[in-house]
Amino acid sequence: MHDEPNTAASAAAAATGAPGTTDDLRTLTEQVRALLRGRGSGSRTLLGLAGPPGAGKSTLARFLVAEIRRTEGATSAAYLPLDGFHLSNAQLDRLGLRARKGAPNTFDADGYVALLRRVADDRFRDIYVPDFDRELDEPVAARHVVTPQARLVITEGNYLASADHPWTQARPLLRELWYVEAEDSVRETRLLRRHMAGGEAEADARSRVSSNDHPNGEYVKAARDACTRSVRLGDLPPGAAARSVD
Repeated sequence: MHDEPNTAASAAAAATGAPGTTDDLRTLTEQVRALLRGRGSGSRTLLGLAGPPGAGKSTLARFLVAEIRRTEGATSAAYLPLDGFHLSNAQLDRLGLRARKGAPNTFDADGYVALLRRVADDRFRDIYVPDFDRELDEPVAARHVVTPQARLVITEGNYLASADHPWTQARPLLRELWYVEAEDSVRETRLLRRHMAGGEAEADARSRVSSNDHPNGEYVKAARDACTRSVRLGDLPPGAAARSVD
């Protein structure tokens, strides 16, 4: 049995994430820590971070996991990125979807939901979690692990708030779902830098941002109201260089 979102708490939390304001990382960390001590704290807590490409979801997730581990214990928190469920390049080529890599239909969404459900239900075994390796440009198995001692699991990805099947099956498993937002111009600069760092020429990187990242981002934005609250970061937290696509 998983706790239903607390609507009153959700409304209060959402009010603290008003558009145009930035959220202090220390405050966000304390809010995450409070989830481990509030209602349902005896069970494993799953926190989701949704948001468009380049908003800073993976960087924030890794930062929060590291902070919780620092104060609550090395195995107290775990990271579960949706990016580990990217279809391989071989499968994208088979489906003719390589140019749309990162779109909703380029993920094994059912596999993601199945692993998330297992993480929510199974407290007695190590659960291995895939990731995405940007140097390989491929998903890799078992980079992360959720141990039985993990009281908090932070999962992040573009489509966690999507109203489309099967993404909707993920929402009831999450205690809260935060929407990480950033100005479009900021996200596009980050994405352009990311693609060029991966070896793409500037013209190709710009084309990828406009033809793929932009429509994916617009799709994600439409689901913002399904989230518990919005989080707007100033500078991204240091020391958590993400290897994921998003």
